[in-house]
Amino acid sequence: MPRIISGKRYAQAAFALALEKGELELWREDLSKAAEAILDAQLMVLLENPKLPFHAKKSLLKKRLGKVRPLVFNLICLLMSRGKLKTIRNVAEHYNRLLDAHNGIERADIITALPLDDEEINTLARRLGEIVGHTIFVNAHTDPSVIGGFRARIGDVLIDGSIHNKLDSLRHSLIGAGR
Repeated sequence: MPRIISGKRYAQAAFALALEKGELELWREDLSKAAEAILDAQLMVLLENPKLPFHAKKSLLKKRLGKVRPLVFNLICLLMSRGKLKTIRNVAEHYNRLLDAHNGIERADIITALPLDDEEINTLARRLGEIVGHTIFVNAHTDPSVIGGFRARIGDVLIDGSIHNKLDSLRHSLIGAGR
């Protein structure tokens, strides 16, 4: 059975180090740069080649990444030595969530039946921000099955104000009343 590797613990450790050093945004940039670098298929073929010595892989990475914090580079090398370099994207995502939470920012995925304009997105972000007590950045998506209203996911919280959900609740109520 394959093991699923999460970057959450690595991100927590990276965040603690960055916080201690006062380099939160710099670490975000460096981790994003590393996450982008592993999207290069040619580079990954070389980095995953077991015949290529580790020092050569390290040199390739250093050249590709340019200037990054030494501790960020050490983290990347650690992941590479453990065969988990692709995890760096997950580490960067978790790190960004931790940094956003530290700054009082939440990200909301909003699903509506029709596309929202900027004014509607701003109004929704403001109202959701009032509910959760944080600044909200909205990622808006469309799904015709929503019918009307919206679904919002903020972290682990789901706010379902869709017509589809209301119709489904009504259907369950009518079925329950008929018994």
